[in-house]
Amino acid sequence: MSGRELVVLGTASQAPTRTRNHNGYLLRWDGEGFLFDPGEGTQRQMLLAGVPSSAITRICLTHFHGDHCLGVPGIVQRLSLDGVAHPVIAHYPASGREFFAALRYASSFHEVADVQEEPVERDGVLASGPSGVLEALRLDHPVEAFGYRFTEPDGLRMLPGRLAERGISGPDVGRLQREGAIVVSGRTVRLADVSVPRRGQRFAFVMDTRLCDGVYALADGADMLVIESTFLTEDESLARTYGHLTARQAATVAADCGVRKLVLTHFSQRYADPARFAAEASEVFGGEIVVAADLARVPLPPRRG
Repeated sequence: MSGRELVVLGTASQAPTRTRNHNGYLLRWDGEGFLFDPGEGTQRQMLLAGVPSSAITRICLTHFHGDHCLGVPGIVQRLSLDGVAHPVIAHYPASGREFFAALRYASSFHEVADVQEEPVERDGVLASGPSGVLEALRLDHPVEAFGYRFTEPDGLRMLPGRLAERGISGPDVGRLQREGAIVVSGRTVRLADVSVPRRGQRFAFVMDTRLCDGVYALADGADMLVIESTFLTEDESLARTYGHLTARQAATVAADCGVRKLVLTHFSQRYADPARFAAEASEVFGGEIVVAADLARVPLPPRRG
């Protein structure tokens, strides 16, 4: 299993179908596991996808419509049943505290897992550490909703040719990275002499929303954008009424924001052919398009350069 990939657990909007489960998405990012919007049946989908509950380090809910949160009871109880040893942080719109409490304690069970609630009050950073920064931005839906973005810190890419020219190898490479400069054969070599800047990877998750500033801010420069495309353009009026996007709108955001890989999901059951979403999106976005399917694994694109 790759270190950075999206495991798609469900792709249906509102109601599951014979081929699509309720929403559910696990972003595996090195040692982190972000579980986004676990709808009904997510626990079983994880079993089918070969994802253990121990892979989850954070639960991130965009809003409290059922197709985005009814899987919480099973997930929370499974964390305890499996004796997951590390803390699991739960983020959700603060206005839905009562809903999360009802979901978390939907039935009697022996709570062992350390689930720590950190509700989202406003736009901003939720967590930061060596692996990256998690932030939330408000979306435009009939109920309070937030999208999420994870950004890896910028770093440096070492240039093997330049290292060899200066006689640097083995442990000296790590020492140079830690100290910024070392002396080799009487000559000072600086980190900037043998490296180039490397932009950190960026992931964005945008669910139920109309077009708004938050959508564009989340998607800006994303290596992977996972975004709802509930409707096709022929039903754009329905999308606007119910607070959703069309495939064309989602793809336009990707094109305007310099997204590298566009993952469309959250499809209305009114459309039988998923290829129509890709066809509509490709009219305005020339990058890689993935029409999400249940249990698919979607790797983050390789780093630039």
